[in-house]
Amino acid sequence: MIKMIEQIDNSIVLFSIKNEYLEVVVSNYGCTIKSIRMNDIYGNVSDVVLGYDDMTTYKISDGYLGAIVGRVANRIKNGHFILNDKEYHLAINNGPNHLHGGINGFSYQVFNYAIINDDTIEFYYLSNDMEEGYPGNLTIKVTYQLDKQTLIMRYWAVSDQDTLLNLTNHSYFNLSGKADSILNHQLQVNADRFACIDENGLPNGEFRNVFATPFDFSERTLISDALKQEDQQLRLARGIDHSFIFNKNNNQVVLWHQESGRRLTVSSTLPTAHIYTANYLDGRVGKYGQHYYPQSAICIETQFMADSIHLEDIPKVILKKGQVYEESTSYTFEVINHEES
Repeated sequence: MIKMIEQIDNSIVLFSIKNEYLEVVVSNYGCTIKSIRMNDIYGNVSDVVLGYDDMTTYKISDGYLGAIVGRVANRIKNGHFILNDKEYHLAINNGPNHLHGGINGFSYQVFNYAIINDDTIEFYYLSNDMEEGYPGNLTIKVTYQLDKQTLIMRYWAVSDQDTLLNLTNHSYFNLSGKADSILNHQLQVNADRFACIDENGLPNGEFRNVFATPFDFSERTLISDALKQEDQQLRLARGIDHSFIFNKNNNQVVLWHQESGRRLTVSSTLPTAHIYTANYLDGRVGKYGQHYYPQSAICIETQFMADSIHLEDIPKVILKKGQVYEESTSYTFEVINHEES
């Protein structure tokens, strides 16, 4: 069932979506997933995403914890692109590049909302022409549905001009409930290739086969085993902060935490996941007084290719006038016996 659990001010609201398996708390501020609570193998309930106790902190902090980011997730080189022979200049907010929609991207916007039924809530927003430098009046809808053990996110958008669009959710997962770092989690990513980056985290145009690299998660791998390897790409990112190109169409990413028995399966219609091992968390105080340091969590950001507008011959990130954008990503949370895992 869905219920409003807190009215922060005249505009920001918190909702609980709850069933026998999960309780998900979401806000219309940035469509933020504030918490996901679930059992472990012993019946203990923990929150498996990072966040803040006070919604005010989401307004003033970077990191995009739990938020929808856009118009364009990830980096755009030099905050510049050409569309239909016209140049556009965006905010430079990450080194020399544009990141996650700009200074006041979707993660910092208040969405309208509608409760659709007992398990589904819809958030919607009109992004005006040239907001954060992007062309077109863009209407977007983000829908969260809780179906048994699965949280389904559906994205819908349409623009009155050609524009760029690349939405993702930026939740930071820690299946231990923060009792452990992400290093003792195991990860599997169904991808043959990953995008190499430069010193500013921007894809440099090289796509490397994962075989015989620390980025080979074709079989489940302890994250600590990957991060302790010597590799220039790991050094540049201080860990993993790279886009993986999927080689299958569903259930592309699986994250395990053996001690708790929790397992997360991510399935998406989108072609890549940007995997980020929270390398730039800075010790900030999050929920329950916990401090968030590097490798405190992992982000699995399903999306189109980072910097698609510059790297792809036919950029998937271009949304044509009147074309409907429809994509979805689901998170399935399970508790697995140690023998099964």
